[in-house]
Amino acid sequence: MAKNKELKTNAMRILERLKIPFQTMTYECDEFIDALRIADQLGLPYEKVYKTLVTRGHSGGYFVFVIPIAEELDLKKAARSVGEKSVEMIHVKDINAVTGYVRGGCTSVGMKKQYPVRVDESASGLETMVVSGGKIGVQIELQPQDLLKAAGGEYADLLAR
Repeated sequence: MAKNKELKTNAMRILERLKIPFQTMTYECDEFIDALRIADQLGLPYEKVYKTLVTRGHSGGYFVFVIPIAEELDLKKAARSVGEKSVEMIHVKDINAVTGYVRGGCTSVGMKKQYPVRVDESASGLETMVVSGGKIGVQIELQPQDLLKAAGGEYADLLAR
């Protein structure tokens, strides 16, 4: 795909600046589709593909959680992992204002501000993981520890069981 140069997102530029290796995958899509469909389109196992969720804490701050696409975020565990009394998902209409990304293209690397990031501990056992590349139609594959480094994140137990 020769068009790859113009596909560079803020997240990709940050990864390159940090000399973090990553692979780019693209898929045809004009609007938001859920991550399970994206994984199916790209032929990826669900446990390797992670989604980025943005929450607002009881204190008013924003927190970013990265979890496997087929799983649900446990809001109590999420709040505990960032030292908050509680967190709630932000409204879809607020995603761009808070992160600089659009729904379906949101990634924990290169948001407007550096928010606390927690990646579910399930990623620590993976050789590589796939997350949004910062734009609808683009996914990036990288090592979990590289995502933590680029996003300033930590591992935490985040899943509803």
